[in-house]
Amino acid sequence: MNVRILKDEKAVARAVAARVIATLAAKPTAVLGLPTGRTPVQFYARLRAEYAAGRVDFAQATTFNLDEFLGLSGDHPASYRAFMETHLFEHVNLPRRRIHFLNGVASDPVAECARYEAAIRRAGGIDLQILGIGSNGHIGFNEPGPGLIGDSHPARLAPGTRRSNADLFDGRVQAVPPNALSMGVGTILRSRAIVLVATGVGKAGVIKATVEGLVTTRVPASLLQLHGDVEVFLDGAAASKLLRH
Repeated sequence: MNVRILKDEKAVARAVAARVIATLAAKPTAVLGLPTGRTPVQFYARLRAEYAAGRVDFAQATTFNLDEFLGLSGDHPASYRAFMETHLFEHVNLPRRRIHFLNGVASDPVAECARYEAAIRRAGGIDLQILGIGSNGHIGFNEPGPGLIGDSHPARLAPGTRRSNADLFDGRVQAVPPNALSMGVGTILRSRAIVLVATGVGKAGVIKATVEGLVTTRVPASLLQLHGDVEVFLDGAAASKLLRH
C-alpha cells in the first residue's frame, strides 16, 4: 500500500480528485468505481469545481457505484443513487447511460447482483475504484465476518453501519434498511487500481489494522494488502496510529 498523509480533509479531497482527473486525462473512457458516505462529500465537491473550471471531462467515462440499500428505489431521497445525483451526477457531463447502480428494489436481489457483475465485465472492468472505510473495516457493505462473498451480493448491515447511516434518515437508526446490495471484495480487488480514503481520528484504529495489521476477513479492508496498486489517502488524524506516521 502506498500511504499518503495530507494536511487535512480538504487536502485529501484535492488529492483524490486529482487522481481521478489524471485517470480520465490518461484514459477518457475510464471506468470509475464510486463510493458514498460522509468521507467523499468534499471529494465530490472538488470534482464539481474542477469540472466547472473545465479541468475534467466525464463525457466518455463510465461509473459503477459500490452499493445501495435494499428496498429503496433510486429516487428515494435517502438512496445512494439520490446522494450521487446531488453530489456529482447532476453537475457534470457524465452520460446517463454510463451511470450504473445496483437496483435496490429488484424483485430478485441475487439475480440483480449477477446482472451487475456482468455489466462490470462488459464495461471492461473497473479502472479506478475509490473506497471509503467503515469504523469496523468494511468496504462497500462487506461487513466483518468469518468469511466474505467475493462477487456482488445482498448483505446484512452491522448495527454500527446502520447507525452511521442514520443521518440519511433524519437520524432515525430504525429507519435505516437492515440489508443492502454491495459489490463484493473480489469485485473490488479485480479493479486495476484502488484508492482508499479516510479522515478523522475516528478512523485511526481501523486504518492501522488495515495497513499494518493481519490480512483477515474480520477487517475486510485489510484484504486490500493483497492488491498490487492501492493508494491510501489520509489526513493526519486518520494516520495518527500508524507506525510510519
